[in-house]
Amino acid sequence: MSKKLQITGWIAVGLVSGVLFSMGFQAVAQRDTRASLPIEGLRQFADVYGAIKANYVESVEDKKLITEAISGMLTGLDPHSSYLDADAFKELQEGTQGEFGGLGLEVGTEDGFVRVVSPIEGTPAEKAGVKAGDLIIKIDEKATKGLALNDAVKLMRGKPKTSVTLTISRKGQTKPLVFTIVRDIIQIQSVRSKMLEPGFGYLRITQFQEHTVENLVKHFNQLAQQGPLNALVLDLRNDPGGLLTGAIGVSAAFLPEKVLVVSTDGRQEDAKRKYHATVNDYYRSGRDDPLAKLSPLAKTVPMVVLVNSGSASASEIVAGALQDHQRAKILGTQTFGKGSVQTILPLTSNTAIKLTTARYFTPKGQSIQAKGIAPDLWVEETADGAVVDRLRVREADLNRHLSGRDAPAKGAEPEKAKPNQKTDQRSNGDGPGKDIKPIEFGSADDYQLQQALNHLKGKPVATSARPDNG
Repeated sequence: MSKKLQITGWIAVGLVSGVLFSMGFQAVAQRDTRASLPIEGLRQFADVYGAIKANYVESVEDKKLITEAISGMLTGLDPHSSYLDADAFKELQEGTQGEFGGLGLEVGTEDGFVRVVSPIEGTPAEKAGVKAGDLIIKIDEKATKGLALNDAVKLMRGKPKTSVTLTISRKGQTKPLVFTIVRDIIQIQSVRSKMLEPGFGYLRITQFQEHTVENLVKHFNQLAQQGPLNALVLDLRNDPGGLLTGAIGVSAAFLPEKVLVVSTDGRQEDAKRKYHATVNDYYRSGRDDPLAKLSPLAKTVPMVVLVNSGSASASEIVAGALQDHQRAKILGTQTFGKGSVQTILPLTSNTAIKLTTARYFTPKGQSIQAKGIAPDLWVEETADGAVVDRLRVREADLNRHLSGRDAPAKGAEPEKAKPNQKTDQRSNGDGPGKDIKPIEFGSADDYQLQQALNHLKGKPVATSARPDNG
């Protein structure tokens, strides 16, 4: 293996070919990763290799066999480890600027198919009606069964204004759904804000990008300048993640200085880290601390954080930090549970492997992986209790997902939300939730947002009984 490339900083979201992956860049220490090789296993590998070269119906290039062998080793570990060819590696390195070409999907793999983790808000895929949990079974005329994730991504990328057809299997639907989507340049405004009503502000983060912390400061200060700001709703629903530094910076905006935000733990010493609400942990550009310009009101304004099953990775770090430090109440449904760290280990100057090397833990020591963040106030997406969110796929539903590891501190288990008098209606695909319109987050019809306002105003909140596996 060639000498590893040292990469400064972390990237928890890579924008690859117009599709969003939750992943991480970690500074990689120069260490020898060579281990004793199992001779018998290598002999068996050589025998299979030779049999393919000699007997396969068509001639196969050595490079293809080696590449597929590497890819198979990684994809057999967990859903987030993978081989990055030259195109994927280049796009990963270029992918945190908030602009990329494609459809606007965060995807993973399951049962050999491509699974939609979340459509990115305002993108062609989201506007076309693609939903979290959808299984992509065909891209144009190419079946995705057994197709490597990077290859599926390449099929979905393309020049703006060209189209691609996705055939989708959706839980609760008896027939496949077909979407013809026009590709576009995806430009994402990671932070949005508005005054919901006098005294009540709303901040939405759609993903954590390079300039999210600066944009958060700008938007919060604008809210604070519009009159007395009595309370704030921070909306992280369907936020698939992003830069770890962004998650730490957003947490630091609302937490006391120097408190623990998140920790990581893995086999190697450089995977055992603690990240605090300090400028050195969230801002490394050499410029002035962006939070120095933030209104002091951010540290004290009453808050509710909205989450759902589409809240993953960096957004779970923020929710967990604000919950553990009792800075905000978390309202919504269980988050996705993407609590693992992927390290980029270059193989050559233009190829690499993405390898899971650590787990994330909240300040109280709770593992995020395959568990997610449990809300303090469990509120479904709709007033009639339709459990659309529970139909979505989470990390724990993915094949070969990395298990969580319990390391809780005493008292770390969040208090469970109490059910109200409403019946908790559960959807089997034919009942409530089958044909519900997509929710416009931040609108007057946003039920979870209205419940957040009720809590901030001291009014009753219409919570539901959380599921048995919550």
